[in-house]
Amino acid sequence: MEYLRKPLFTIPQQWTPLRCIQPRYCSKLANTSVTPRERKTTVNKFKSQISSGPSFQDFIKGVSVNKTYNAADEEYYDKHSYLSQDLEMGNSRKVYFETYGCQMNVNDTEIAWSILQRKGYQRTVDLSEADVVLLVTCSIREKAEQTIWNRLQQLTTMKKRRLKTHTPMKIGILGCMAERLKTELLEREKLVDVLAGPDAYRDLPRLLTVADGGHQASNVLLSLEETYADIMPVHHAPHGYSAFVSIMRGCDNMCSYCIVPFTRGKERSRPVISILDEVRMLSDQGVKEVTLLGQNVNSYRDTSEEQFCGSDVTKLSQGFKTVYRSKQGGLRFSDLLDRVSRIDPDMRIRFTSPHPKDFPDEVLQLIAERRNICKQIHLPAQSGSSTVLKAMRRGYTREAYLDLVKNIKRIIPEVSLSSDFISGFCGETEDDQQQTLSLIREVGYNVGFLFAYSMRKKTHAFHRLQDDVPAEVKRQRLEECIGVFREEAARVNAALIGSTQLVLVEGESKRSAKDLCGRTDGNMKVIFPKEDVAVRPAESNTASVNAGDYLLVKVGSGTSLKSHHILKYLSIKC
Repeated sequence: MEYLRKPLFTIPQQWTPLRCIQPRYCSKLANTSVTPRERKTTVNKFKSQISSGPSFQDFIKGVSVNKTYNAADEEYYDKHSYLSQDLEMGNSRKVYFETYGCQMNVNDTEIAWSILQRKGYQRTVDLSEADVVLLVTCSIREKAEQTIWNRLQQLTTMKKRRLKTHTPMKIGILGCMAERLKTELLEREKLVDVLAGPDAYRDLPRLLTVADGGHQASNVLLSLEETYADIMPVHHAPHGYSAFVSIMRGCDNMCSYCIVPFTRGKERSRPVISILDEVRMLSDQGVKEVTLLGQNVNSYRDTSEEQFCGSDVTKLSQGFKTVYRSKQGGLRFSDLLDRVSRIDPDMRIRFTSPHPKDFPDEVLQLIAERRNICKQIHLPAQSGSSTVLKAMRRGYTREAYLDLVKNIKRIIPEVSLSSDFISGFCGETEDDQQQTLSLIREVGYNVGFLFAYSMRKKTHAFHRLQDDVPAEVKRQRLEECIGVFREEAARVNAALIGSTQLVLVEGESKRSAKDLCGRTDGNMKVIFPKEDVAVRPAESNTASVNAGDYLLVKVGSGTSLKSHHILKYLSIKC
C-alpha cells in the first residue's frame, strides 16, 4: 500500500461527476409529468454509470492504482492529486528550520528540506527574512513540549508584525508533537498554519500551498511503510565532517512510559541498497563519521528483497524478551553494519539509539573486529530495579542487563558505555532507587542521559499505572542519580589519563578560541590547544589542524563528563 500521507479521500479526474440525475420536487403533484418508464430509464442510466465508474479503492490514498514512480528524479506523483504540480512550487520562498530533540529529528529536518528544495524553496538561517518557519519537534517529555508552546507564542508575535510590511509568514509544526497534539495545536489560539507528522513530510509542498490560501493544513497519518528511502537528505552537519543516516523508523517495543510508538508508528526498515548508496555518497564528499539512526536501531530488519526473507528467527540478547511475537527473516543489523563498515575503512561508524535486547554475539563480535566501528555502545537501562523494569515493560531483569554488560566487556574489553535512566517512575520506592544507584556504580558509564519521569498520554502507563511519585521526590532522586553517575564517570575517565587516543577534530572549543575539541573512538570529548603539528614524527614540516582531521593525542587530565587536556601531539592520521 502506498504511504498514507495525504487526505484519505480524493476525487479522481477521469470520471466526470453526475451533476443531476433528475429534478427534485417538493410535492408529488409537481412530479406528475415524469412517467414510470422515464423514471426507470433514468435509474438504469444511473446504475450503468455507477458500475463503470470509480470503485471505493479509487477514493482511498494508499491503493496502488494509476500511480507513477519516476526513478530518474526520485519523485513520486499521484495522478489523483487535486493540486497541480505548479501550485506546489515554492517560488524561491525562504524556509527557516528549528530542530528540537533527538538525532532522528535532525535527520527529519534534512529529509524535509530535501523535499522542499526540489520544489523551489530556499533555506535561510535568518529568521527575520523567513517566509516559512518550520519547527521539528519532540514529545518525549512535557518540558520539551512546553518549550515549543513558548516558541510558538514568540513566533506568532513576530508573524503579526510581519503582516504590516511583508508577505504573511507561515508557521509549521513537524514531527512527534504534530502527531500527538494535532487538535490542540490547530485550535489553541490559531498559532499554527501547517502540521506534518513524521510520516507526512512528502506532503509538505501541498500543505504549504493550502496554507497560502488562508486555511490551516495538516497531515499526521502514520504509515506502515514510509522510510523515505528514495529521498536523499540534504546534510547540514557542522563543518561537513559527520552525518546522520536513518536506517529504520518507528518502534514495536511498547515500553509503558514511551510515546514513540504512538508518534512514530510501527517499526519498518529502510532497504539496505539505499542506505549503502547514501553512505557511499557521504564518503565521496569527505565525511569522516556516520551515525546510523533509528528509534530502535539495532532491531533493523530489511525484508525488501525476497532473498532476505528466510525463516530464521531474530536472535535476542540472552535473558531478554519482547512484548511481540518473534520476527522471522530479513537482513539483520549485523549484516547492515558489516556492509556499511566496508565502504570506507577510514570512516567512523556509530549507531543510536539501540535497545539492549538486540545485542546478539554476532553484533558484538563485529564491533570488536572492525577497526572503524566505534567501540562505544549506548545501553539504555532506565532503572536498576527488576520491579520497576517489569512495570516499564522493558523485557529484562536487572540480572539479565548486568549479564549483558559482562558479555559486552568480555567481547569488547575497551568498550565505552552510555545509558538512559528515568527517576521517579510509577510505583518506584526508595529501595528501587537504591538498586538504580548500585547499578550505575557497578557498570561504570562514560556518558549518561538522566531525566525525571514525565507521564505521556496514550502510553500504557497513562492507562494502567499511577504517577504516584511526588515531583519533589522525583527531583531528589534524579539529583542522587546524577551525583553517583558523575562520581563513577570521573573514575572511568581517569583510567584514560596517560593513554593515547585517536581523536576526530570537531572544531573550535566553546570554552576558548585558543583551543580545539574532538571526540575519541569511545565518544569522549577532548579539548587541546589550537596549534600547528608535525605531519609525521621527527619531521620539521607542520600543518594546521582543521575540523575533520584525525589526531593521535595523549591524555593529560580529565573530568567526569567533558574533556581531557592534551599534553602532546603524536601524529596526524591522513
